[in-house]
Amino acid sequence: MVTPQALLTAARQQLVQILGLPADEARVDAQTLLRHVLGVSRAWLIAHADEPLGSELLTHFNHLLQRHLQGEPVAYILGNREFYGLDFSVAPGVLIPRPDTETLVEAALRLIPETSTGEQKDPLRILDLGTGSGAIAIAIAVNRPEAAVTAVDQSEVAVTIARQNAEKLGTTNLRLLQSDWFSALGNEHFNIIVSNPPYIADADPHLSQGDLRFEPASALASGPDGLNDIRQIAATAPAHLERGGYLLLEHGYDQAERVAGLLKEAGFTEIGHATDLAGIQRVTLGRFL
Repeated sequence: MVTPQALLTAARQQLVQILGLPADEARVDAQTLLRHVLGVSRAWLIAHADEPLGSELLTHFNHLLQRHLQGEPVAYILGNREFYGLDFSVAPGVLIPRPDTETLVEAALRLIPETSTGEQKDPLRILDLGTGSGAIAIAIAVNRPEAAVTAVDQSEVAVTIARQNAEKLGTTNLRLLQSDWFSALGNEHFNIIVSNPPYIADADPHLSQGDLRFEPASALASGPDGLNDIRQIAATAPAHLERGGYLLLEHGYDQAERVAGLLKEAGFTEIGHATDLAGIQRVTLGRFL
């Protein structure tokens, strides 16, 4: 007789031993897979930890576990990932939304009033560069329904997935375009531009580890120091910002000072940072006056 508790214990041990995951991460991954197979909540697993599981369920779980033990991310196996309280469909053509990126969403939302004021007659125009699954743009659009949000990505696959997510989540104030950064936007201007661009150095060993092995390299790596795309965005964003507008960029844990320097070189002022839950400067922003 195999119970949920016994199955999860064995799966966690395998994930720690084979993938080298931290015990807490291995536990969450195993629970997520089993909850998917059973169609139950975490509370149900706890309450029914000692009940026997049927053979078909065991076979299904073990099949998914083997895929994960080979390195395939849980989000790709299940086809979805929660981000900012919303359920997003994900696939190998887009990055997996991560909790760190919620810092970028929160920083943007602080700059966007929940309701329009007498001074702001037209909706604020928001642009998300390199939208991937659409997680950032959709989270902003859902939480600020009066804003006019545009999201672009050079990948046709990404735009398709983002559009599916927008439809699934009932987003009505979002426009999606296939574009290599600003290339398809003409001389359009925005009040706020946000981006989680590639920012990992080409030779970074992490690119051959964990989930990153399965995610699109073009959305991860950006030159010898990881800053090629951020340089390009910082240099070209002023041509697409209204006066007084903001540019917000997510970056690596040790890149805040260098990104701030790039924004300063591009003419941005009021440069600041937003920190993630671990206290790491994860987002750098500047204002174009």
